[in-house]
Amino acid sequence: MNESTQKPASGIRIIYMGTPDFAVEPLRRLVEGNYNIVAVITMPDKPVGRHHDVLQQSPVKQYALAHGIPVLQPEKLKDEAFLEELRSYKADLQVVVAFRMLPEVVWAMPRLGTFNLHAALLPQYRGAAPINWAIINGDKQTGITTFFLDHDIDTGKVIYREAVPIHDDDDVEAVHDRLMMLGAELVLKTVDDVEKGTVNPIPQSQLTTDGPLRPAPKIFKETCQIRWGELTARQVYNFVRGLSPYPAAWTTLDGVMLKIYKTRVASETNLTKPGTLESDGRTYLRVACKQGWVDILSLQLAGKKRMPVEDFLRGAHITAECVI
Repeated sequence: MNESTQKPASGIRIIYMGTPDFAVEPLRRLVEGNYNIVAVITMPDKPVGRHHDVLQQSPVKQYALAHGIPVLQPEKLKDEAFLEELRSYKADLQVVVAFRMLPEVVWAMPRLGTFNLHAALLPQYRGAAPINWAIINGDKQTGITTFFLDHDIDTGKVIYREAVPIHDDDDVEAVHDRLMMLGAELVLKTVDDVEKGTVNPIPQSQLTTDGPLRPAPKIFKETCQIRWGELTARQVYNFVRGLSPYPAAWTTLDGVMLKIYKTRVASETNLTKPGTLESDGRTYLRVACKQGWVDILSLQLAGKKRMPVEDFLRGAHITAECVI
């Protein structure tokens, strides 16, 4: 951004909290917009590698350090030493994007409060994995919300909401990236209006929702297993794209774990036992569901690279006895 077009330095002191890639874009927009980010709070470095002997910095920490912003990485958010350091920055406002639940002593500290960017249209999909669950459930729309934090997770008064379509062929990566860019814009708008005192937060109980409230709990490995006998072909299709590319839906083939990244509904009717395989051995691999069939298009065997189904079939021997 050219200096002549930059927003003048904000008069308020902002502390930014976030960890993954999703939180980098709003931070980048704030920094490049010349907002006064006095410190960043992120998760402690994560041990990685075969022996867990390498510490990996979060994407937010990497960005902050590259731009000379002080970084705090508390193990415990109620630790008095951390709280003392947090108070020393005299923040007017705290912005939270994909971080963790904050205790009241933290979120109530700034005079203008603490707001969070959530990747759903609250009160729908409160929880850790809103993008995944919206796609898994076959929703046609999701969105982004900024809201002030209060005592319970994702329940505070809503500042702004913006709807975003989910296309039939979207996976998590596509929706994540779309929400990340729009979310960054909404963060800037929210900061500006909170600073100006023009926001009018609305209790979530006063907002209308499309159907019953659905949760967005954290996703674990067991969550990602495809249960062919419980899901229709359409539900399997949504389940796979709702977990692709990460953490990825999985099944087993003759006892070997198989991650599945992309499918296609081949038929929505069948009288075949769920889990039954069909293949010509060259171009397609089809699986029977509770109702219908899906074609597997992209997959990964344990210890191998992700590949199109044609490459997999060249090295596999699919027979009527194979079990999935």
